[in-house]
Amino acid sequence: MYKEFSGKVVLITGGSSGIGKACAIQFAKAGAYVVIGERDEAKAVRTVKEIQSMGKEATFIHADVSKSKDVESMMNRTMKKYGALHYLVNNAGIEGTPFIKTADYEEAIWDKVIAINLKGVWLCMKYAIPPILQSGGGAIVNVASFAGLKASKTGGAAYTASKHGVVGMTKSTALEYAASNLRVNAVCPGIIDTPNARNILGNDFSKAGQIHPMGRIGTSEEVADAVLWLSSNQSSFITGASLPIDGGLQA
Repeated sequence: MYKEFSGKVVLITGGSSGIGKACAIQFAKAGAYVVIGERDEAKAVRTVKEIQSMGKEATFIHADVSKSKDVESMMNRTMKKYGALHYLVNNAGIEGTPFIKTADYEEAIWDKVIAINLKGVWLCMKYAIPPILQSGGGAIVNVASFAGLKASKTGGAAYTASKHGVVGMTKSTALEYAASNLRVNAVCPGIIDTPNARNILGNDFSKAGQIHPMGRIGTSEEVADAVLWLSSNQSSFITGASLPIDGGLQA
């Protein structure tokens, strides 16, 4: 399955844990050369070694996606090592302070959330699109959130704003490059079983799945399945879409 990924190059930001790690492993299993762009070197190296233990190719490049010099360097180093770039998965993101209302939200945290979640996605597309086109085209998948499609009364306006921005930016970029053999889509996961989700929800984690009509929490692998599908030839007539992966929450 997904034989088209064999020998192709995918860059995954935030690829050391959770959804990003699941994407990295599944792309590697499909034969892709995996580049993990990440700030946490220790976690990223562990993921790279796990992929290499499978007999697959992976490498780590340190980068802060909110810094243009880091992102530009990450793309240049990817091209220098592999000579091509075909797929980008914009997964890096932070939650900020989810349960703080707008009037109480700290400006510094707002700026950090927007810088990583929104500006970071833009910077990665800005510097990835030229090498992807140079490599003959490919696909970009931006990891948004159900918060990019639906607001919450529990607070966290910065996260909601950033993910709505990702959905909008996905649409505009998709239209810009629709005729250039570059498809751009987004996934909008609900509550997924990741280390970050467990940390944020704490004792409420086991109950969190109740917000989904399916009555359970999603897995990182289920999101990764959608990311690979949107990157593959099986979704060749899909661009500008934002796919909910939320157990029916958006229905």
